[in-house]
Amino acid sequence: MKIPQRVRIVEVGPRDGLQNESAMVPAEAKVALIEKLAAAGLCDIEAGSFVSANRVPQMADTKLVLARLRPPPHVHFSVLVPNMRGLEEALACGVRGVAIFAAATETFSKENIGCSIAESLARYAPVVEAAVGAGLEVRGYISCALGCPYEGEVAPRAVATLARDLAALGAGEISLGDTIGVGAPLEARRLVEQVGRDVPLSQIAVHFHDTYGQALANIFACVEMGVAVVDASVAGLGGCPFAPGASGNVATEDVVYMLERSGIETGVDLAALIDAGVFICDRLGRENQSRVARALLAKRRRNHPA
Repeated sequence: MKIPQRVRIVEVGPRDGLQNESAMVPAEAKVALIEKLAAAGLCDIEAGSFVSANRVPQMADTKLVLARLRPPPHVHFSVLVPNMRGLEEALACGVRGVAIFAAATETFSKENIGCSIAESLARYAPVVEAAVGAGLEVRGYISCALGCPYEGEVAPRAVATLARDLAALGAGEISLGDTIGVGAPLEARRLVEQVGRDVPLSQIAVHFHDTYGQALANIFACVEMGVAVVDASVAGLGGCPFAPGASGNVATEDVVYMLERSGIETGVDLAALIDAGVFICDRLGRENQSRVARALLAKRRRNHPA
């Protein structure tokens, strides 16, 4: 096994988590959430996206959110951008990283961003070139890496080819997304093995949804392979609005607990992270999806009854 001593967690709650909420979350709540996440030790935070407000209205205030944030030097904010216009807005806001998103299947690509896989790569080429030229870090997301809601099974080799193409454009990190959460651990291992033939392991991240309760097992299977970057969402918020049946992302609290109990450093203060999850769940009026958070909050209440 090649288990890393430390895993970097990319917190996607403020973007991938909140974008799927039907009730609008005010900018001040998003800012407070991001500040709490940074205070908990999360250094890589997706703060929003510059996509069409008609498609994802929850992200319409990303510019305002970024304007109100004052990140410490060690905290890295990134945003999702679909095109040159999105990149221009990101540059104007002073972020240090951007992400682009492609799909492993033609049908999902057309449903999600309205074009074929080849057309999406052609669209992203000038975006990535300009971003790299401006000194930004670029991340490439791959949706449906372990299964597609429209086409079913996805060949690992197809994902590896797309990862290679995104890396060739200039994406320094490739995040493999199980968008509908159908994958299992051995599938996840085989996926990393395939992608690792075309992209260095140090550039691979994993982004697993927990629809079938497999996300933690899948993550650990990949960490055992040497993957050292994991995406997660505070309180298990979010999903994909374009993937029927997809539930939330894996909860950051659960990932931190699993890794730290396994002797793998994350640099995250779990208690402070749980507080951040409580904050946003209270604002949303929804239950915290993190099992770890629910267990430790119950313990707090037993030890310190009101």
